[in-house]
Amino acid sequence: MSEKEANFGNDHRRDLEQAANAPQKSKISDSLTKPLARRFYTEVTVAGEPGAWEILLDGRTIKTPKKRTLRLPTRELADAIRDEWDAQEKEINPSRMPLTRFANTAIDAVSEAMDSVAADIVSYAGSDFLCYRAESPEKLRILQAECWNPIVARAEAELDAQFRIVNGIMFVPQPQETLDAVANSLRPHNAYRLTGLHVLTTLTGSALLALALDRQDISPDDAWAAAHVDEDYQIAHWGEDAEGAARRRGREIEFRAACRWLAALAA
Repeated sequence: MSEKEANFGNDHRRDLEQAANAPQKSKISDSLTKPLARRFYTEVTVAGEPGAWEILLDGRTIKTPKKRTLRLPTRELADAIRDEWDAQEKEINPSRMPLTRFANTAIDAVSEAMDSVAADIVSYAGSDFLCYRAESPEKLRILQAECWNPIVARAEAELDAQFRIVNGIMFVPQPQETLDAVANSLRPHNAYRLTGLHVLTTLTGSALLALALDRQDISPDDAWAAAHVDEDYQIAHWGEDAEGAARRRGREIEFRAACRWLAALAA
């Protein structure tokens, strides 16, 4: 097997990620970026009513960076975010509070750009990496087909649409009716759901995986494995470098948090 063949997975992912990050795509970034502050509260509680839960620090409502009330649609999500704040020790570290960061983003950013964020997810579906398959080696082709075909088939059944499967990395547009079906699946637009879907889509490079997780058609473990078929194939043959492993661990933390976010929204 040649080095070119063995490195197909990395090249494939890199090219698709470059396409996914083309200039026309919007960027949604976390809005909790203040310097670390000391923990100033003792008790963290939840108050409110169904559809409007709030987190209280010593009885005071948490505000977003834009000074909006951090209000959450489900008690399960509010409890999870309460636990993040309660787990802070001497300092409040946003890097250990992914659900809080997602909430800030949903309330301060996504709520003001829901059409744009939804369009971004649809754009990823237009070049979804699950639809681009290796031309060689044969073992990788088989792994991709075994892992990705059921996900694509389930998406087609759920959306009543057909996705074009491509051999190689040459871009091939998906049918407009397929993209319209993806767009319809995101309606009615909801800032909290769109935030979770967008995080998962950009982390994995696949809107189909994000939607499958949202429908609970696939477990987080299986989705994470599906997102790394190419990378894992290369690691099995060429090993893994420490820097790449560290980046992957960081992405997985965000991925797991986004899966928990969507699950808490659906609870």
